[in-house]
Amino acid sequence: MANDYYDILGVSKSASADEIKKAYRKLAHKYHPDKGEGGDEKKFKEINEAYQTLGKADKRKQYDQFGSTFGQGASGGPGGFNWQDFARQQQSGGFGGFNSQNMEFDLGDLFGDMFGFGGSSRRRRSSRQEGTDMEADVEIDFMEAVHGSERQFRIEHHVLCSHCKGNGAEPGTKIETCKTCGGSGSIEQVQRTVLGNFATRGVCPTCHGEGKEIKQKCRVCGGDGRELKRESIRVKIPAGVRSGGRIKISGRGEAGYRGGAPGDLYLTIRIRPDARFSRQGDDVLTDETISVADAVLGSTLLVQTVGGEVKLKIPAGMQSGKKFILKGKGIPHLQGRGKGDHIVRVVVDIPKKLSRNQKRLFEELKDLD
Repeated sequence: MANDYYDILGVSKSASADEIKKAYRKLAHKYHPDKGEGGDEKKFKEINEAYQTLGKADKRKQYDQFGSTFGQGASGGPGGFNWQDFARQQQSGGFGGFNSQNMEFDLGDLFGDMFGFGGSSRRRRSSRQEGTDMEADVEIDFMEAVHGSERQFRIEHHVLCSHCKGNGAEPGTKIETCKTCGGSGSIEQVQRTVLGNFATRGVCPTCHGEGKEIKQKCRVCGGDGRELKRESIRVKIPAGVRSGGRIKISGRGEAGYRGGAPGDLYLTIRIRPDARFSRQGDDVLTDETISVADAVLGSTLLVQTVGGEVKLKIPAGMQSGKKFILKGKGIPHLQGRGKGDHIVRVVVDIPKKLSRNQKRLFEELKDLD
């Protein structure tokens, strides 16, 4: 077999359907021809071909069963069938004297649509192809992540062509049934061999399997059904979102070919650090500094939380590094109700230089101790 679809998508033969889909989306995004630098039309088509088989359970099963043995020539065919023995039997009038010269084999009926002919390929192939997903980064402030916000930003992507409405034809012109295949999207070829006449069915070279011909392509999109456009998108940032979290916006990715369903847009959140607060899960951490006198005698602090100021009572004899927990004063839980906590670490400020009076007072205090 010329190409191994598993190798093309970079997955193992035991990969799940989700793993195959993720691999396809990643590669399709990487090699999409519209990307310019890095885009590869040939590679993109190869990836799509592999996914069309491995992405469907029935086709994947057939591919796994017959894909590695079909076309091995005289050494045998699917299921260990030996074509040399078959030819010798036919030439010697075997199989009950049946004459192969008057016999026509339809390989499509024999092997279904595993190899692109016969079976389902006799039905017209849809010209619509699903659009690829897109990814973008969005940077927000710390407080936007805490309380949530609504952001507007611009993206450049392919959208449904406004001129032809996605069908690829210049408005007012005809889309006719393909004269080569009669609208089936495939053509049959009969080849005469020593085994008899073999009928094979393949994709129509005129309409490329679509069954229809566009007589005059759309002047805006060139028949693609899509046009490149810069759009403004408004997105709601949920309260409690974390850095690295992803937001899915359905249907705002790349438009599909010839009116196919659009892909999705995935936004990855990046949170700018805040000078006042640090985050640990849904908890907020801050440091508060007090004097030696306040630590010894006790005091009351006004602590700035993400929800506003809160009074915190400092008991007498407080040790530096002591932590206080303000319950429910942290960040909202993204999944579920409630909020995290605000953890305050109190640091006692030991003066590095003392005035003459301060030094005298500390010496008196030392004498008392």
